[in-house]
Order: sequence, then structure tokens, then C-alpha cells
Amino acid sequence: MPFVTFSHLLLISVAAIWGFAFVAQSAGMDHLGPHSFNAARFALGALSLVPVWLVLGGRRLPQGKTLLWGGLVAGTILFAGFSFQQVGLLYTSAGNAGFITGMYIVMVPMVSFAMGQRGTPQTWAGVALALGGLYSLSIGPDFKMAYGDLLELIGALFWTAHVIVIGWLSRKVDPVGLSIVQFLVATLWATLAAALLETPTLAGFQGAWLPLVYAGIASSGIAFTLQAIGQRRVDPSVTALILSMEAVFAVIGGWLLLGEVLSGRELTGCALMLAGMLISQWPSRRQASTPQPA
Repeated sequence: MPFVTFSHLLLISVAAIWGFAFVAQSAGMDHLGPHSFNAARFALGALSLVPVWLVLGGRRLPQGKTLLWGGLVAGTILFAGFSFQQVGLLYTSAGNAGFITGMYIVMVPMVSFAMGQRGTPQTWAGVALALGGLYSLSIGPDFKMAYGDLLELIGALFWTAHVIVIGWLSRKVDPVGLSIVQFLVATLWATLAAALLETPTLAGFQGAWLPLVYAGIASSGIAFTLQAIGQRRVDPSVTALILSMEAVFAVIGGWLLLGEVLSGRELTGCALMLAGMLISQWPSRRQASTPQPA
């Protein structure tokens, strides 16, 4: 079996799409406020997943109240996570946002430990490296965290909660249907926030159409479909490992398209955080030798 398969390439493509989405989100706010941008991208995300749901047919699991209440909870958390992420991008770079958002990869094991699950030395080594990287990336000489980075870190807490909630719900309802419902819920929350806090205009939406299409369709419908296909033949731990490269693509996108440049200290922080993400998700010898279900 080749070391890199077509499924691996699909998942790398997903990480790249998600990483460059930080650039789209940052560029879109040249024309729209954060909540207006999110409302439009959520709506596009829901619409883009409808064809996927129709093609895949959905898993024939009990839906009903579980889907509705689960979608309400997941959508509310999704709205909160994206809100902190989007507002944070007003004050920090796309690269910083990508790496700090990726902290949810090491936060999830920490929450699992708090809930009674035992962590491995590998996991805790990853957490330590990620925390050291976060300090190098975001903490200034006065031991204060940059405001934009703090918002991104709060957002990562919501992404951690979202991963845990989705992990529980995905075994009970159709995951594509759940995604559509949660995007619709997030659309309602973001629309309400935009109406209360912003004054969106038609010209603003027209000016941000390209970032909106990318963030709403490419990073939702297209990336979701590629992930669903690629993940069928790749070990779950390897999948998480590949998708953690989203942070690297966020830095590359910010450098290529937004002219963002990281200092030596910030690059060191990114390197430590990436190492922590990779180590915490690196498949153990036992995982590698045990076939995993698709």
C-alpha cells in the first residue's frame, strides 16, 4: 500500500481549503462586519450541503427531536466559535488565527481527561508543546495576550465544545443533515447579531462576494464532501493529523495573499504549536496495527 494514497491527498486538500478560508474571512471584512459576513457564509454553507445530503442519501438513523435539538445546540456553539474567530481577525493575522484555532486539537484531550478519560504521555507532551507555542506566539513581554489572539483562543474553547457535541450527535443522526440544521441555526443567530450591531449594505455583500463564496461554499460543501470521501479509507488519528495542517495553510495563505509576515518569535511559536498538534494526534504503534472502521 503506498504511503500517500488518493484519500490522503483529498484530506490534504481539505486542510488547504480550510486554511485559506482564514484569508477569505479576513478579506471579506473589508466590506462587511463580522456578523454580516458570518450570516451570509452560514446560509451559503447550508445551501451548499443540500446537494451533498441528497446525493449521499443520509444515514437512515432516527432523526426527529434529536436532530432538531442537537442542531440547535451545535449551531449555537458554531455561531459562538465563528463569532470570536471572525471578530478576532480584525485584530490579528490569518496565520495567528489559524494556529490558535487549531488549539482545539489539544484541548479536546484535556476536556476528556477532566471528564474521567485517561490521557497518554504522548497527548500531554503535545499539550505542553502547544501551550509553549501559544506563549511564544501571543504573550508579549508584559505577559499580556494580544486582544485578537485572546478572542481566537476563546473561540478555540467553543470549537472544543463543538467537536465533543458533534462526536456524540454524529452517532445518532445523519451527519450531513445535522450540518445543514446547525448552519441554519447559526445563520439565524448571526443575522440577529448583524441586525443589532451592524449596518450591512447590498454593496457590502457585492464587494465581499468572492470571499463569501469561498468561505460559504468551498470550505463547507466542497470540503465537507472531500472529507467524507477521504476519511473512509484513512485511520481517524491520521485524519486528525492531516487536518491539523490547516494552521500551516493559514500562515501560507496570509503570507501569499495578504502580505503577512511573522517574526522569529512568532514563527517559533507556530512551530511549537504545530509540533504539539502533530504529537498529540500521531498514531501510536497499537493504532497503526489495528484496522479502523470507515
